[in-house]
Amino acid sequence: MTAKSPREEILRLFHKTAGTFVSGEEISLALGVSRTAVWKQIGLLRELGYVIEAVSSRGYRLVSTPDTLIPAEIKSGLDTGIIGSEILYFDELDSTNARARQIGDAGGADGTLVIADRQTAGKGRMGRQWVSPPGVNLYASVLLRPPIPPWQAPQLTFLSAVAVARAIEEISGVRPRVKWPNDVLLDGKKVAGLLNEMNAETEGIRYVILGIGVNLNMGAHQFPADLRYPATSLRLHTGGPVSRLAFVQSLLRHLDALYQKCLSEGFSPVIAAWEGFFDLVGKPVEVDFQDRVVRGVVEGLDDIGALLLRLADGTLERVLAGDVRPLSSPSGDPSSTPHSIR
Repeated sequence: MTAKSPREEILRLFHKTAGTFVSGEEISLALGVSRTAVWKQIGLLRELGYVIEAVSSRGYRLVSTPDTLIPAEIKSGLDTGIIGSEILYFDELDSTNARARQIGDAGGADGTLVIADRQTAGKGRMGRQWVSPPGVNLYASVLLRPPIPPWQAPQLTFLSAVAVARAIEEISGVRPRVKWPNDVLLDGKKVAGLLNEMNAETEGIRYVILGIGVNLNMGAHQFPADLRYPATSLRLHTGGPVSRLAFVQSLLRHLDALYQKCLSEGFSPVIAAWEGFFDLVGKPVEVDFQDRVVRGVVEGLDDIGALLLRLADGTLERVLAGDVRPLSSPSGDPSSTPHSIR
């Protein structure tokens, strides 16, 4: 486990005392620093937006907290078994997936979570840019070490998609839809994207990275003008702000429950849950494979998560990768709101 920073240790003490005063001496002993150093740390927390009351002879009391994703805040009240076993927060990263890979190579634990307030080189599928402004969204990666063969790893995409969809519904009351295989939509606009990466050997998986990007409080002016397809944020959709802290705690709980279910029961329950958020079964779609385009009617998923497409000639095609867009009819033109933005 990574040693806690003074900031995290002070927050842990505040949460442990549940709104009562903590003496400066107690904080000083817990951190192994001077009272002057404690006063400086309290000042840094106040600069971050924490409201902390100080009373002579009584100490310090936490009055209110900002919408922060500091590990000590995320862990407060979090009751997961695997996911979030270790939480690493960064003000800025090039990419949470890139940092998670480094942690995986160094032996990081199953369930380790990497979060950044801002990404400078966030990536979506096929190397496309993921716009990552600070202070508004969730940019996270989860390191997993599942005891499964490499060919099953793509199914973990459904794990994170269901967890994100359930967290959105729990926090906002809005039921999203999923786009095969790795997007979450609100009214046909992308609100979240998932990017999984795997490190494996012939005999098995070393680790899998679940990259998760969710547009929570992004304003319309923060989306770039050159997006290929429409995007939105939960705030734009609902008209009100979203607590990033509450969202990430909900996400981790759902992800933990789904991951443990996978480990004990396999992927079938997760794929069934994903299909509950999928609304294209029985509908005509177009699949862009980059080198060719195929049209047909969606029949569902097979047992490993491949999209089953019934073509016009009656044959059944298993789609393992490609951009899926709905059609107005089996032979018609693509709809004006495709099911992908990148």
